[in-house]
Amino acid sequence: MLQRIFFIRHGDTAWSKGGRHTGRTEIPLCEEGESSARKLAPRLAPIAFSHVLSSPRQRALRTCELAGLGAGPATDPDLAEWDYGDYEGLRTTDILKERPGWNLFRDGCPGGESPSQVSDRADRLVARLRGLDGDIALFSHGHFGRVLAARWTRLTVGDAERLLLDPATVGILSYEHASPSEPVIALWNFPPSGDLGSIA
Repeated sequence: MLQRIFFIRHGDTAWSKGGRHTGRTEIPLCEEGESSARKLAPRLAPIAFSHVLSSPRQRALRTCELAGLGAGPATDPDLAEWDYGDYEGLRTTDILKERPGWNLFRDGCPGGESPSQVSDRADRLVARLRGLDGDIALFSHGHFGRVLAARWTRLTVGDAERLLLDPATVGILSYEHASPSEPVIALWNFPPSGDLGSIA
């Protein structure tokens, strides 16, 4: 069976709606975020996942639960969001006032993770995922998800900047020609109300 990794970003929170960098801080889903997460349930229900993994952050675990896959998912610390360190809770516009030209995917965060550290974390996860069989669901976060997709396809962390990822969306990482030597992004930033029926 062709392996497919379904990457689901958590639903909106008050901080994500406000553009605030949310790494380690535990922020619950807002009402809109919970609604979007529930819309995922009928889309994901037809898929027989062999493994369900989640970031340990409550916003990812709650999205997993509302999406109908929350019956004891395994938590994996490598699925956590980028550690923003001193930039936790700040907006990009605020950071740029103090550090003009700053770019997360190039510069990382003081007191937090560097791009190479996040890349290494994504590579560890990719190696483990490739040792599993069947369809796998991952519940995680925006910036880390972009890096994971880039590293899955052997792109750089800098390339992840071009892979926008909205809340409560679905992406699929897989292979072309069923070949592990040809990793691809088969679907990306698919909305929670979209119909996944044709690929279930």
